[in-house]
Amino acid sequence: MALEIEQFICRSDNFGILAHDSETGETALIDAPEERAILSAVERTGWRPTMILTTHHHPDHVEANLALKERFGLTIIGPAAEAGRIPGIDSTVKEGDTVRVGKQAVRVIETPGHTAGHVSYYFADSGVVFTADTLFALGCGRLFECKPPVMLASLQKLAALPLETTVYCGHEYTETNARFALTVDPTNPVLKERAKEIARLRSEGRPTLPTTIGAEMATNPFLRAHDPVIRRNLGMEGASEEEVFAEIRKRKDIS
Repeated sequence: MALEIEQFICRSDNFGILAHDSETGETALIDAPEERAILSAVERTGWRPTMILTTHHHPDHVEANLALKERFGLTIIGPAAEAGRIPGIDSTVKEGDTVRVGKQAVRVIETPGHTAGHVSYYFADSGVVFTADTLFALGCGRLFECKPPVMLASLQKLAALPLETTVYCGHEYTETNARFALTVDPTNPVLKERAKEIARLRSEGRPTLPTTIGAEMATNPFLRAHDPVIRRNLGMEGASEEEVFAEIRKRKDIS
């Protein structure tokens, strides 16, 4: 069962995603940031979307919902906890539910933190997860509606996926995330090499995504609040994981 993915920029730094089951031809959009960019991707690929898998209610992820629903007659699926804030929603999902995109089984993982009802979509058979604004390459989303322990628990759920899992995120934030990561983990050789590669990709106008769970576990400070080197760098050797995570998030917010 082959899952084909078309990733493209919407707005200024959002990623749009078309996820296409090549066996059946069924296609899902992961969020709907911008109608024009999505229509261009549909024309480019020839993949007509039949559904939107919505991760959370923020306008830059649902802006095109109603226009696309009118154009394609598609079904809009989104988190039950945010149903009242998602335009055009038809069906709601919660932790552990399964959605089907053609023959692809998609597991819903509740990942609150950025918003209180945020979900991620895990295509287990294809080894792909769409994390939107929970897990970024070398970062995580700002905590608009939840406290740090909630986001930490969500990130730990994602970190428990197989290391080879491919991760698609909601924004192209990786270069600035890398600069910040080096301030709390400056001696990490894997991070330093990754930062150089990210700078090269961006200088060439190329995306830094997708990433993998394994790459994030090795370099993303928000997944590494347990790491003794980071703890020492922060002067927090005896602190809890939640306290270390909260400090890293606070420093990123003001960086």
